[in-house]
Amino acid sequence: MADPMEAVRRLLDLRRRSRPEDLPPALAAVAPLLGAERLTALMIDYEQLSLWPLHGTPGDSDPRKVNDTLPGLAFRTARPAQEDSCLWLPLLHGAERLGVLEVWLRGEADDALRRDLAVIAALVAELVASRRFYGDAVERTRRRLPMQLAAEIIWNQLPPLSFAANGAVVTAVLEPCYDVGGDAFDYAANGDLLHVALFDTVGHGISASALTTLTLNTYRNARRSGLGLVDTYRSIDKWIRRQYSGSFVTAVLAELDTATGTYRRIAAGHPAELHLRGDRSMPSPPTPTALPLGLGHMIRRPPRVTEIPLEPGDTLALYTDGITEARSADGQLFGLDRLDTFLRTELRADAPAAETMRRLIHTIVSYENGELRDDATAALIQWRPPGPS
Repeated sequence: MADPMEAVRRLLDLRRRSRPEDLPPALAAVAPLLGAERLTALMIDYEQLSLWPLHGTPGDSDPRKVNDTLPGLAFRTARPAQEDSCLWLPLLHGAERLGVLEVWLRGEADDALRRDLAVIAALVAELVASRRFYGDAVERTRRRLPMQLAAEIIWNQLPPLSFAANGAVVTAVLEPCYDVGGDAFDYAANGDLLHVALFDTVGHGISASALTTLTLNTYRNARRSGLGLVDTYRSIDKWIRRQYSGSFVTAVLAELDTATGTYRRIAAGHPAELHLRGDRSMPSPPTPTALPLGLGHMIRRPPRVTEIPLEPGDTLALYTDGITEARSADGQLFGLDRLDTFLRTELRADAPAAETMRRLIHTIVSYENGELRDDATAALIQWRPPGPS
């Protein structure tokens, strides 16, 4: 007999004492209470190519491709998809796409059952997000290749790939996901201020990941101490110079006032952001406005902060040179024009920001025939304040 509230209670019990691998049998147990034959949590892999049953799911190990499948459609659009008696619901933790809940129904799903299943999907996403740090089942599911130690260090430092609140969206991608070492990003929302940073460290491997770790955590320390952009730059620059003399990190250190749309940033030896309004390209902000982090002592003048007034709906694209300097088999650079065209096409199609970033990184990997010569990282910031009520 269907009893959605009992299903919710049983799943909520997992919050107190459970491991990630306890979720698949719990879903099997509550399926009859939801008018379903079975429920399967499908996790997105690091490449964002396929959805895989969560480690511990009995009798099911086959992936569902993200492209050209209905479960993939639910993931790409963050909306339910259905074929006959199978329903797929996105697993969203805030704006982060964790995967899809696959529901094999016993009969027709009415509106009430669909609402109940949406609640169950939201609860499953919360359980995955909260339990994944207490065991390795989620990581084992997401990894389809061994991860290099440098990449392990960086991924453990990063926030979720996507975030949305207070009229702003930020989402990022990193590739190669199993061997990244020198690129990183970070963000934080404090009141009306959205802080965003993108870093590109000189070098590769463990030494680069160690420098990136210092940079990332010095940035967070400065931000949490209430420092502004200029003093944040100075703090990171000082610590890099002390600990890794001669090394440097290019970066964009930015703040978006989500109440007014004012975007302020320092470009520390880094490529300029692309500024898009609708599907139109706007003039890019000046770059650089400071030397790379670690080299700031070489000139006396302080870093310059650029201020840009955004309009509702504006998009800013931050990227490392691994994006624009990707090379085709005949040696042609991917370049800024292709990046601009790609993003404007995605904006015309009204693609979700996270899906745009997923498609971008796959485009870059394909352009280099599957073998990236450098870390490729990009992030989108979108300002979409709510209209008058």
